[in-house]
Amino acid sequence: MTRRLAEVAKYVGVSEATVSRVLNGRPGISDGTRAAVLTALDVLGYERPSKLRGERARLVGLVLPELQNPIFPAFAEVVGGALARRGYTPVLCTRTADGISEPDYVEMLLDQQVSGVIFAGGNYAQGEAEHGHYRLLAERGLPVVLVNAAVEGIGFPRVSTDDVVAVQQSLAHLTSLGHERVGMVLGPPDHVPSARKLQAYEEIIAARGGTSEVERTLFSMEGGHAAATRLINRGVTALVCASDILALGAIRGARRLGRTVPGGISVIGYDDSAVMACTDPPLTTVRQPIEAMGQAVVTLLMGQAGDTSAAADELFFEPELVVRGSTGPAPAR
Repeated sequence: MTRRLAEVAKYVGVSEATVSRVLNGRPGISDGTRAAVLTALDVLGYERPSKLRGERARLVGLVLPELQNPIFPAFAEVVGGALARRGYTPVLCTRTADGISEPDYVEMLLDQQVSGVIFAGGNYAQGEAEHGHYRLLAERGLPVVLVNAAVEGIGFPRVSTDDVVAVQQSLAHLTSLGHERVGMVLGPPDHVPSARKLQAYEEIIAARGGTSEVERTLFSMEGGHAAATRLINRGVTALVCASDILALGAIRGARRLGRTVPGGISVIGYDDSAVMACTDPPLTTVRQPIEAMGQAVVTLLMGQAGDTSAAADELFFEPELVVRGSTGPAPAR
């Protein structure tokens, strides 16, 4: 690569940095210089990068926040299969602790001239996160689909589970079991899906003349443990959590306080990833329809091909409350 840069730079009479900017599609290069560099590649017998040959690779970026939460590998499996049936190959990108961020991955995917990008659980769901890479994708006219709620103004189609219905189902179930003080464990304040759940919860509690009991935390077992401890100490008898991971942490927190689940505290999760039927006790949780959502995501992405004016609509999918062993009658006073 270094020798190629040097030879092309010498042939054209520009710096190696200028040649590198042309090869990587960076701005700030005149049309004349760009044409001269590309001509030099042809004359010297070097192959042009795929993104400069006028074609996009049959690759689709799948950007996930992590793989430790089982819901994300499950989603990747559905989307990967749907893409393969259409002749596309998914490029899996997961954020890492050593500094590979979502914007970093977007830059890499653009260098690979991907045909589109699918995001799940990304920066778009957090109001205070970096969003500049989404604007870059929009400027390039690249097909993009987001999974679940996003901040206003991102401008891409979204496929979401209906958070309002999820909360309604959870509270109705707990009310039928006699629970009067139900707390919520949510993600950070700028997390849009958590904000939707919170609004639905507060409206229902207010209509009943009750008091909201809410804790916000990071999406981790440790966060669920700490948040549940605070809520249980305030007297709640049931918890509705914004993810299964938070719910498992909440169960651990309840047990540390000497409470049994569901005898002392009932707990509801959100996602219904595959192993939740095997926990102790099996987790009552809201199931996201991952299969249907994944298929819809790929259909929307393919539909954007060649149409940069695709509507930034949000498709809502109905969740399902799966009742298992982590919820039971409210403890007697």
